Amino acid sequence: MDDAEDAGAGRAGAGEDRTLAALGLAGAPREHPLLYPGAWPRESGLLDGDRLLPLDRPVHGDRVPLLAIGSNASPDQLRLKMAEFGIGTPIPMVRARVTGIDIGISAHVSRMGYVSASPVRAPDAVRELFVLWLDAEQLAAIDASEGVPMAAGNFDRAWLPAPDVRVEPAAGTVLRGVWAYVNRHGVLRDGAGAPRRHPGEQRPLLTELLHGSARLRELFGATPEEFCARARSDRRLCERGTRLFAEERRVTASGLEPYVDPGRTGGPPPPTGPPPTAPMP
Repeated sequence: MDDAEDAGAGRAGAGEDRTLAALGLAGAPREHPLLYPGAWPRESGLLDGDRLLPLDRPVHGDRVPLLAIGSNASPDQLRLKMAEFGIGTPIPMVRARVTGIDIGISAHVSRMGYVSASPVRAPDAVRELFVLWLDAEQLAAIDASEGVPMAAGNFDRAWLPAPDVRVEPAAGTVLRGVWAYVNRHGVLRDGAGAPRRHPGEQRPLLTELLHGSARLRELFGATPEEFCARARSDRRLCERGTRLFAEERRVTASGLEPYVDPGRTGGPPPPTGPPPTAPMP
């Protein structure tokens, strides 16, 4: 039993059903795109297979912290990502108070069939987000799922140091930094040119995007259901939609691009694990 397993062991009550389904956390956006970003837990927990167990500490020094934006905070999504790469859990998921980051809208169309979330620099924003504490194999798997190792991937992984980004997993505890995924395409902007905040639900977002662009409707249809069905697993169509965001001048920078350069941040090198054996979804 490693430290992560020990952190959750023996805490669930006898006979208590801690499956994701029983906790209302079942349903992964990878299988049901309109559910994006998926159900987030109400509190910290230890993802162990299809169960979310209680967690007794917020920091896991033998692992690296990754800030979950969007569906990476969905236990069921995480479970499926790990299963696809043949990698197991447990994964500590720690609810944290985060200052300096908000949740924007990715300026790309995912082959999973949705428009995902991306972090944006927002010095005055305070959000309740999840920090995943990952071992080397788990980090490599999520990197691959976000396209980090690929030249045509959608995200880079960047180290966000304190005090630029303040992450408080518990009262009186501040992490010295956290890893996060920064979108290579930028993020969608609002009418004033600033990053738009992700509404947190996929249906209203897709409805608004389709309503605002005849060319987007030509590609993906007139409804969120059509959008998801057409985008799902059609790489070329998703690439055309991504280019369209830029052509229609809907895109701006996230403000986190400078942190992608590891020489600027002085962040710790991530652990290295064996390459994933499954392709990027």
